[in-house]
Amino acid sequence: MIFQLIEDLIFPDPALAEEDGLLAVGGDLSVPRLLLAYENGIFPWFTEEEPIMWYSPPQRFVLYPTEVKISKSMRQVLNSERFTLTYNQAFSDVIAECAMAKRKGQNGTWINLDMISAYNELHRQGFAHSIEIWENEELVGGLYGVLLGDVFCGESMFSKKSNASKTALIWLCQNVQLSLIDCQVYTEHLESMGARLISRQAFLDHLRNNH
Repeated sequence: MIFQLIEDLIFPDPALAEEDGLLAVGGDLSVPRLLLAYENGIFPWFTEEEPIMWYSPPQRFVLYPTEVKISKSMRQVLNSERFTLTYNQAFSDVIAECAMAKRKGQNGTWINLDMISAYNELHRQGFAHSIEIWENEELVGGLYGVLLGDVFCGESMFSKKSNASKTALIWLCQNVQLSLIDCQVYTEHLESMGARLISRQAFLDHLRNNH
């Protein structure tokens, strides 16, 4: 059943979502509503032509930081000091690059102007964070997401140079005290780095125990 959100700051039970995870439409992208959504395992995902749509998939794709897989070649990249890394120094640039990144099997992006504005405000208020990867002072990769306690809800990443986004994710696993990284939906790229599917209920239990 798909719910129509009204002005009140409430979400239906995530267990009522459709098979594809779609739970509700409407509402807004205000900071209070976004935080309430993330606290309940719900995230917005929609294109420019669509209304705001809120999802809570029956299975959640997550990465436990202690399980991150680092290949031999990736260790060489990390040890080479080819990249320079910063944290929360260029959030608006990272989200803009993520919006422009071409993705296999996708036409366009869900990171539209409203989403960019909303997450920049989340960042200004201290809830959204970015990792930036630089090469010769050029921004070549990074990721951003929302931090809830010790759970990092990853939103998107980009890479203009091979292994740049992997460098950001590995740094996040190794340098921020996290119990879980929410990757939302399955990708081969993240599976190769150790991410796996858990049930919606297991994810919600983890959120409630660690937020």
